[in-house]
Amino acid sequence: MTTKAIILAGAAALALGTMASARELTLGMQDNEATPVYKGAEEFARKLEEISGGELTVNLFPSATLGDFKAMVQQAQAGELDMVITGYPDMSYTIPELKLIGAPYVVGDYAQLKEIVAGPWGQEMAAKFEEQGIHVLDVWYYGTRQTTANKPINSIEDMAGLRLRTPNVPFLIAYAEAVGATPAPVAFPEVYLALQTNQVDAQENPLTTIDAQKFYEVQSSIAMTNHFVASSAVLMGAGTWDSFSDQEKEWVTTAIHDGGTLNDELLQKGEAELVAAFEERGLTITHPDLEPFKAAMQPYYDTLEAEFGEGSIAAVTAK
Repeated sequence: MTTKAIILAGAAALALGTMASARELTLGMQDNEATPVYKGAEEFARKLEEISGGELTVNLFPSATLGDFKAMVQQAQAGELDMVITGYPDMSYTIPELKLIGAPYVVGDYAQLKEIVAGPWGQEMAAKFEEQGIHVLDVWYYGTRQTTANKPINSIEDMAGLRLRTPNVPFLIAYAEAVGATPAPVAFPEVYLALQTNQVDAQENPLTTIDAQKFYEVQSSIAMTNHFVASSAVLMGAGTWDSFSDQEKEWVTTAIHDGGTLNDELLQKGEAELVAAFEERGLTITHPDLEPFKAAMQPYYDTLEAEFGEGSIAAVTAK
């Protein structure tokens, strides 16, 4: 065999060895390619491939192509999917205590949410995820929900009688009822038409969603009610996580942090810019006193404490 042939054969063997050691992870989500969450996932994939030298890559499956979030979580538990990104409190269907962090006004802002997730309560929840065969890698920002209507909402009294569209989520339905509105669960793809035809008077969503779905075309006012700080949990099947070496776990953790940083920056920048953009479009932006809104939630808090024990809400924010 010539020297050139030996070199080529060696290169081919090295390439085959590298390919054999490479591992492709699968990540599913309901969000589409235009969202900060997807862009954060893209950054995670890019960073992971870079720092692992190509040993770990990620194949992204957006837009619920693998099913809804419950189906994807089940796939991750069964080892059929490596990762899934879904709403953190949405996981209350399998970990009921997460209703507590979903309750309106329990969390004031994303900075506090991060502290909670990293603190004693969050670590207790992480252990409950592990019991379900899921490892929590990180929790990313998803936006703070605000309330739109076709009249200015200057106080809680202006909520009275409004037919307020909410998702079919208990704590958001509880928000509508507590502030005097009539909750009207409408499927998300139908919200624009429901507002346009006056089937409902108002709706609540993060500013970025209000912009993306063009709800500003069929609503004239946005009240900064800040009633719910939404978040995305980046989850990995426990089987996948446990199969990693310490080095691989470090790579994944580093890359997830970078993806989360991009996601959070995009959302926070978008929210800051959108207030001015909505005003330029002619919408009225109001800042009602939120203390009456928070006080109105007390009966709902009482029902949660009846379920999870006295002091359970205070335990969420305890340091």
